[in-house]
Amino acid sequence: MLRGLSFFLVLLLFVSSAKANGREEKCQLTQQITARIGCVIDLSSRVGKEQKIAMEMAVQDLFKSTCAKVDLHLKDSQGNSARATAAAINLLISKQVVAIVGGLTVQEAALISEIDNITESIVPIISLTSTATMPRSASPQRPIFIQIANDIVFHMQCVAALVGHFQWRKVTAVYERNNEFSSTSGIIALLSHSLSSVNSEIEHHRDFPSLSSLSNSDAFVEEELKKLRSKNNRVFIVMQFSLQSAVFFFEKVKQMGMMDKGYAWIVTDEIASLLDSVNISVKYNMQGIIGIKTNFFETTVSFRQFKTRFRRIYGLQYPDEEETSSPSIFALRAYDAIGAITRAVTILQHGNATSEELSQKILSTASLGLSGMLEFKNSMLSQPPTFQIINVVGRSYREMAFWSPRYGFSKSLMEKGMDNGFSEVLGSTYWPGGLQTTPNRWTPVNVDRPLKIGVPARGAFKQFVDVRHDPGTNETRISGFSIDVFKAAVEYLPYQLPYELVPFNGSYDEMVKLVYNKSFDAAVGDFEVISDRYHFVEFTQPYISSGLEMVVPVKPDKLKEKWMFMRAFTTEMWFMLFVTHLSVCFVVWLIENEHGDNPEIKGIGAMLWFSVTVLFFAHREQVHNNWARLVLAPWLVVILAVTATFTASLTSMMTLSQVHPSMLDIGTLHKMNATVGCNGNSFIVRYLTDVLDFRPENIRSITSIGDYPNAFEKQDIAAAFFVVPHAKVFLAKYCKGYVTTGPVYKPSGFGFVFPKGSPLAIDISEAMLEATENGQIEKLEKRMLAGLSSPNCTSSNNLNGGPVGIGPGPFSGLFQISGLACSLAYLVIVARIVRKHLQDLSYTRLRAMLTDTKMWRHLA
Repeated sequence: MLRGLSFFLVLLLFVSSAKANGREEKCQLTQQITARIGCVIDLSSRVGKEQKIAMEMAVQDLFKSTCAKVDLHLKDSQGNSARATAAAINLLISKQVVAIVGGLTVQEAALISEIDNITESIVPIISLTSTATMPRSASPQRPIFIQIANDIVFHMQCVAALVGHFQWRKVTAVYERNNEFSSTSGIIALLSHSLSSVNSEIEHHRDFPSLSSLSNSDAFVEEELKKLRSKNNRVFIVMQFSLQSAVFFFEKVKQMGMMDKGYAWIVTDEIASLLDSVNISVKYNMQGIIGIKTNFFETTVSFRQFKTRFRRIYGLQYPDEEETSSPSIFALRAYDAIGAITRAVTILQHGNATSEELSQKILSTASLGLSGMLEFKNSMLSQPPTFQIINVVGRSYREMAFWSPRYGFSKSLMEKGMDNGFSEVLGSTYWPGGLQTTPNRWTPVNVDRPLKIGVPARGAFKQFVDVRHDPGTNETRISGFSIDVFKAAVEYLPYQLPYELVPFNGSYDEMVKLVYNKSFDAAVGDFEVISDRYHFVEFTQPYISSGLEMVVPVKPDKLKEKWMFMRAFTTEMWFMLFVTHLSVCFVVWLIENEHGDNPEIKGIGAMLWFSVTVLFFAHREQVHNNWARLVLAPWLVVILAVTATFTASLTSMMTLSQVHPSMLDIGTLHKMNATVGCNGNSFIVRYLTDVLDFRPENIRSITSIGDYPNAFEKQDIAAAFFVVPHAKVFLAKYCKGYVTTGPVYKPSGFGFVFPKGSPLAIDISEAMLEATENGQIEKLEKRMLAGLSSPNCTSSNNLNGGPVGIGPGPFSGLFQISGLACSLAYLVIVARIVRKHLQDLSYTRLRAMLTDTKMWRHLA
């Protein structure tokens, strides 16, 4: 077995050597042209490392496939512009390269062309500095400058499409300052133009210098981030950052709390395309960001082979970065750049081709590379790019959708024109802080200065706002239903809302004015939403319905309690029972008295006695006629059903307290010139005087819920006026002896107070609606009222809650049956009586006639 294996290995080596020798012999027979290519890159950066390995791999692959020999001369710029320029000049003079590839900017290339006596002609410079660039007009003073990059307008359009989808009207742009773009006429102007198409704009922008050039980058970045954090806008677009600067920048962003709930970040291609090459700790600082990266086909055989070899070589040369050694778009375009130059040199087939000819051949020759189609127009890539939208989650990122200038958003590259369905294409997005809903574009507060929110410290109803100071700990504790509602709403906000609750000892109207003059950022409590206050401040939607109710003591109705049994049935029911009973008794008496054989029921008095006997004792043994039994049978069934119902109804009525208000309405109070009580800190005093015409001297200010019963008992007040939520609390606590009466005046509600035009009022209103729809506010209200209710309280203290007397409706069928039997018996008895009477009358007349004719005497 070992001999067989050894033979197989020897054979494999022999075949490989034969193939290599054959390829070398073939290449020797072919006229070889050596392409001397200069390379200036920053080997201290991740992009430079990837480009170096990719270009070296391209040199090997070109020789294997086409026998083209590339002499690659590599220089390290170390990220310094002067070093890059000097390295390029050195390559031109000492190495006489036909082209320069790498990280030279257009400004550095222009500087090279201004130096005389370098070479007879300026060679073409292939720039790989960025995936996006700005179109440039041709200039004879500049060298032949070719950029393997897409028009940056496409990138800005993709960013604008994302901003438009999430309906952000204002954004903050952050970018790293370099020689390619400026804040006035460069990338900011392009982004602003693209955002205008989706009705959005740049509210703030900030340029950062290259962080490697700063002596104290920590202090500088922290100071700049504080300035950005002090603004209200929370949507950031980060552009044109190097990977090294982006890693440091987002580390500081995380430390400054700007990657929490409420923030949104979009990064462009130069960051998003390198996320495969950063470690997990870097991604941890970028959780929830959305990125756009230039898409390339990763499923082709050539790419998979390239990726496998790239990872192996990268791991050998940079073992510390082996875990993150996947190639990016920068590596693929460096690989394709070497191929484009070599093919152009090969096509020209002679070594003395001018730089102009070589440049023209590069620009006019289209080819399909690993990064996509290489086809140039205006010295840049002409093919519109397709971007992949990603969302950083966990240890990696989630691929969300694709975007192209022609078709917009789509789920896959095969789908087209799905802008209208982008929500379905995108699916759920993981936002910073774990937020599941789209963040707003702004937050109303600087985290270094929380909102100063006033709360009423002297409210009469502590169930809504309760301010207590603990002398032991010297802490002020604020609680209550209104505070719970506010906290519940804040939980539904799509951003963090730092705030501080500040007790205030003045009136509610004074607090409203303090919000108006900006002494308070807002006010939270049981504030009634009324039109007078709308002149100064803005209110949220009411979180509980309200209005003005009158509460008065109750007094028992002695007369109604004495005759309470009469209310078990309605008047119609009592009348129906009386009439039907008399009818039945009359018919039975008539039947029994038809032959005069029952002496007990003769006469009117006997008939009345018989009716009572039938009703209460039902002595059927005294009834001798079957027709009488027919009438009594259904009537006794009616009596049985009515008796049972009467007992149940009367029992139900006797278990409920029959009360009525001591004062019926406001008119009664005015006639008696009575004194009324209310919360003196609220709007109710003004409403009672201005709207309900009470005299100021007849209005007593009551400061606590516990003072109302004492005022009623001492007869200091005849009625009390509460807003509806306060009335609920009062009746829940003092359920015995008080009722609401009269109409509800001016229904409105309780809301929170914010300055005029504050968007926070809208956000809190939306959050409260969500809390209401989820049943959270209703639960809070029930919990508040449940803590006040006594076990002896009835379910209702109003005047309309008692049972209503029962009418004849439920017994109509029984009444009809009894009435039908009674009517039938009555008709039969009447017919029999009439017949008998007629017979008696005929006999009497016949006898009289015979007597008159003296025939009776003879017959006798």
